Amino acid sequence: MKKIKSILFLFAALFVASSCEKFLDLKPQQNLDTEVALSSDANVKTVLVSAYAIMRSSGIYGGCILRNSELSGGTGEISWQGTYNGPREIYNHQIIAANGEITSQWLSSYECVNICNNVLSALTVVNAEDRETVEGEALFLRSFMYFDLVRFFGKNYEPGATNSQLGVPLVLTPTGAIGNDNFVGRNTVEEVYAQVIKDLERAATILPQVRPEGTSPYYATSGAANALLARIYLQKGDFAKARDAADKVISSDVYSLTDTYAGAFNNEEYSSEDIFSTKFTSADGINQMTEFWSTTEYGGRDGDIEILEGHLNLYDPTDQRYALFWSGNDAMRSGKWNTMYGLVNLFRLAEMYLVRAECNQRLGTSVGDTPLDDYNMIHERAGLAAATSVTLDDILYERRLELAHEGFKLHDMKRLKQSVGSLPYNDPKLVYPIPAREIAANPGLKDQQNEGY
Repeated sequence: MKKIKSILFLFAALFVASSCEKFLDLKPQQNLDTEVALSSDANVKTVLVSAYAIMRSSGIYGGCILRNSELSGGTGEISWQGTYNGPREIYNHQIIAANGEITSQWLSSYECVNICNNVLSALTVVNAEDRETVEGEALFLRSFMYFDLVRFFGKNYEPGATNSQLGVPLVLTPTGAIGNDNFVGRNTVEEVYAQVIKDLERAATILPQVRPEGTSPYYATSGAANALLARIYLQKGDFAKARDAADKVISSDVYSLTDTYAGAFNNEEYSSEDIFSTKFTSADGINQMTEFWSTTEYGGRDGDIEILEGHLNLYDPTDQRYALFWSGNDAMRSGKWNTMYGLVNLFRLAEMYLVRAECNQRLGTSVGDTPLDDYNMIHERAGLAAATSVTLDDILYERRLELAHEGFKLHDMKRLKQSVGSLPYNDPKLVYPIPAREIAANPGLKDQQNEGY
């Protein structure tokens, strides 16, 4: 957490250094991180921007945790050929507690959480007309971090159970100087889900539907909050609430499917389908999805991830999604990640149609539209003939093809209780270890390591 203090101090220094007279009146340096960085409307908003910067860092939504979900669940469909050992351990389900990939996710996620906690602690200095938007953005980002932390580091949420299995520590107030109060243990999976849902329901009501003109479109909106709620409710098996959250996104009429499947990817700016994405420029560095999924031809490495016949054979040969795969460096590659900069898609409208279709089908309802119509929205966009009837298996299969290699694989297999190779969905090897450095540094985590590590 010391890094957070450094970040806050950096922003404080940027503001006070702009005036020589103010610089001469500096308070003692150790007081600047919170007293200055969170002392004004402009400063708090700048600190919030830093939370977005951490969110798109390589260890999390710059792409690595999307990649890692696919590696963990991709047995027989993709192959890791890269030289890096961290992803190889994840792909082989032989992770050690010192694995750099899982440590990076943990540290970057809690770094973002702490920045959000600091912003939430300083809302009173934010201009009244912007206060709810700032609050909503911080709640959204914090919830996003916690949802994926609990999905990777905790056992699967089991519908109808108490879900008292250990999740991750919930830290909801700013962390400054490290003391005994900071050495907290892990909350339960149920407690983590309850907190993120509570925060997101608040965020969804106070965030704008669209970003105001003249502001960045790459910040959270109510659509992003509802899309994340739909994903969370689906993961926990609350199909009515998942359906309703997805329907709110679709019925807002803010988003529309791109004309072609390929049009949803490799964009430098938001397409009509993007609900929430991270954007990379040359100043940010290459996004991690291109680095590992593509080849040098598009700015990636040598082709670390190969697409195997076991996945390619799932598609109808006339499917536009099949046509997006391409051959590079003697293997098949995903065509979704061939842009060094531009966007990493995190929430697309297509996901919401599939969530609504699945939930309506399970519940025997037609909220928003029929499962068949929602299914055909996605199926026909892929260049396939409209279906005249649809089953739950059809919808789940469509989801598997539509969202392939976007970070859904492991999480979908767990919620659907599917085996990963020879491993059952609830095998301890499919849960990340708590990073060794955290166990060593935090007495609150003593005896709370995950099974098998």
